Parts: sequence; structure tokens; C-alpha cells
Amino acid sequence: MKWLLDFLKDTWLKHPLHPILVHVPMAMWPSALVLLLVSSIATPGISVLADGQAEIAWSAVTEIASGGGRRGPWQQNESKYDYVDDPTIALDAEGTAALAWADQRQKDVLFQVYDRNGKPRLNEPVNVSRSPTVFSWLPRVVLSPKHLNEVFILWQEIVFSGGSHGGEIFFARSRDGGASFNAPINLSNSTNGDGKGRTNKDSWHNGSLDLVICPDGTLCAAWTEYDGPLWFSRSSDRGESFSKPIRIAGGGEAKPARGPALAAGSDNSLYLAWTVGEEDSADIRVAKSTDKGRTFGEPAIVAQTKGYSDAPKLAVDRKGTVHVIYGESSGESFDRSHVCYARSHDGARTFEPGREISQPHPPSIEGAAFPALGLDEQDNVYVLWEVYPNRREHSRGLAISCSRDGGETFTAPAIVPDSTDPAGGWNGSHQGMLMRKLAVNAAGAVAVVNSSLKHGEKSRVWLMRGLLGGR
Repeated sequence: MKWLLDFLKDTWLKHPLHPILVHVPMAMWPSALVLLLVSSIATPGISVLADGQAEIAWSAVTEIASGGGRRGPWQQNESKYDYVDDPTIALDAEGTAALAWADQRQKDVLFQVYDRNGKPRLNEPVNVSRSPTVFSWLPRVVLSPKHLNEVFILWQEIVFSGGSHGGEIFFARSRDGGASFNAPINLSNSTNGDGKGRTNKDSWHNGSLDLVICPDGTLCAAWTEYDGPLWFSRSSDRGESFSKPIRIAGGGEAKPARGPALAAGSDNSLYLAWTVGEEDSADIRVAKSTDKGRTFGEPAIVAQTKGYSDAPKLAVDRKGTVHVIYGESSGESFDRSHVCYARSHDGARTFEPGREISQPHPPSIEGAAFPALGLDEQDNVYVLWEVYPNRREHSRGLAISCSRDGGETFTAPAIVPDSTDPAGGWNGSHQGMLMRKLAVNAAGAVAVVNSSLKHGEKSRVWLMRGLLGGR
């Protein structure tokens, strides 16, 4: 029996299913132990559900970029930084992955394409921003559904143009699959610190921006600025030009808008979500446009709660259901948080009550925040989020949960294999956690990116791929 006692000591207490299995009645312990044994010797990289079925089968990791580990004191664009960070991803129908990330040493956004076997398609990463004297941060990448060689990237450039905070929103497009990009376009052209998502006057996240493409090819961009307004701009000519930005929310006496997210329906309906700062009980707002962003209706509140709701993400399925995920603190904005899910069946006029989906936490995890969202053609819902071993420290690793019934129920959260840096580095996004690290295509291919920084030593960006079991 010594082997069994050792197994229980070394495996049971550390096992991802432990929070579930501890509630199994004693009469069912033999079956539970069999499940534990089976799941413990299962193929590495496969998450196992309580019913014994594989959730997501993960393949080998692809290393994208590496750098130093230096992050000196902030001295605007004279800061001495040497690390890679801020990865984001998009997938096409064939599973080809388009990645963008920031190289802090170069102060630029870089881009590379990987086929579904993990091989890079470009001889070397392409420099998108080409501004070596100005930091370029927190990109978003979008692929055209109609013109397969078109790639669109939006990012934040830390331009100091007269205001108290630096920041402009830049855009670039490629029409040759990412081999080259046009000269970047400044969409914001202001002095107000664009791309800042303010929590309060002393705390904010950079990367408060988003980009989406409608089925008809209309490109839509949204961003906030430090002083609070939420801006929106659109392009009807595949990124050749953009409309004059219009203010959607914020400004004046209004609470500062933060963390915008965009999603488009199959009928070209457009949805824009955001939260606000300077309010400990802030709630998620969602506004709808039926004319591809020319005008927006009055925003609906997703869920009114006492906690701080933050960092929303949106997706619209084939039936027109609007899915929303967001972080929710247990009290004030910096308290321990969890991830909630809500949906609307009436075009974002009303929402079902928000539900927490990030518990039971995997072992040694205290909190969850800053989620990402994806759908496949079967309306399976995929939710990814940052995990926090200690709420006073940076995140380390990522967790995922899935729904096979359109958001009615979700699987127990599981740590994404290889999402935690084995060298001990904390997750990246040191400029701001408002990122998009998850991509899902119609066939159910899953791609997750992460970055890490071990101060004084090294940094890295890497890609993890998976496929939902049973597809």
C-alpha cells in the first residue's frame, strides 16, 4: 500500500481534478481513484474532463522570439528595455497562424506567419511599425475573410505629442500575406495619450484598443485615451483610409472608458463593449451598430454587480447570440478577481445574469482575470484567461474552459499545458494586460500565445496549438 500512499501524497493533492474529486462520496472513491490514475498517465498535453473525455489535445510548443531580461526605470522613449512581449494571434481557415509581438529592444512591432506544422513562412520577422526611436506596444492582428493575403495590424505607439501621456493609435496593412506592410497610418492624431485604459488617475493599462473586420470587409477600430473618451473609426476600402474618429462614450464629467472590445455578426452587425475607471463597482457596457459603425445605439449594461467588471471580450455566433466574458473583482478594482460569462439572445438589448466560470481554480491559483474569447463554426465557446498564483504578483500561466452547448455549461478550468514559463518568468504584457492571446478558427483549431520575462535573465514569446476533442 506504500505506493498508493505515496501516489496520493504526490499526485492527488496536486492534481487539477482535486478540487472536484474531494467532493466525491466515499462509496464512489474506487471509481474516482481509477479516474485519477487514468488522467495522471494520459498522453502529455491532453486535458481530461471529469467524464474521462479529452477536452483539448495540445501539440508541441513553437518558440517565436526570445530576448534579454532588462526592464529599466521608465524614462519615456529613452527607457532601457531589452525584452520581447505583447504577443497576439489570428488563425485562418487552414490553421495558418499570424502573430505580432513587440520587441522592446528594437521598440517595434514584429510579424511572422506559421503554417499549421509550426514552420515559419517568412524568412525572418517583418518590422511593421518601423519607428526605432518610439516604443510600439500591444498589437492586434486581423486576417481578411475574403482576401486571403490581406493582414491588418493595429497597435499603440508611445508618441509624446504635447499631452501629459504619450500614445497614438497606428494601423498598417499587408496585401502579400505579411511579407511587407504599407507605411503606418496614425488613426488618432491627438495629444491625449491614446491607448490608455485608466482605472484611476495613478493606474492604467496600455493596449486599450481593438480591431475587427466585418464579413463584408469593413474594418473597425476602437480605442480609449487617458482622459476618458472612447473613440471609433472605420475603413470601407480595406484599410486604405479611415473615417474621422467619433466619440462613443467618456469625456466631460463621464467616467473614463477603458478596455474596448469589438465583434461583428454574420449580418455585419457590430458590437462594442467597454468598462469604466474611477468606479469600484464599474459594469460592462455593450453598444450595437446596425450600419457598420456609422452610428451606435444606447449601451446596455451586461450585469450590475458590486465588484469591478473589467477587460470584456465579445463574440457573435451563427444564431446571432452575443457572448461576453469579463473579469470581475470580489470588491474594489484591485481585489482578487474571477472570470464571468454572459450572453444575449436579443442583439445585446438584454443579457442573462453573469456567471463565474473560472472556478474551481486549478491548484495553487488564487485569481483569474483578463480573459480572451473564441468561437468555432459549431458555436463551441472557448475562454482563456490569465491565472494568478498570488493576487499581489503578476500572472503566471494561462487557463482555459470550453462550452459545447453554446454557453449553457462550461468545462472545469484547466491550465493550458506549457503556458507557464519553466524558467520561472512571470507572464508578460508588462505595458498592460489588455491583450488578445487566443484565436479559434471555424474548424475548432485553437492557438494560444504567451510571453514571459525573468528579470535580469531572459524573455520569450511562444505559441501553443490545440484541437477540441471529438471534432
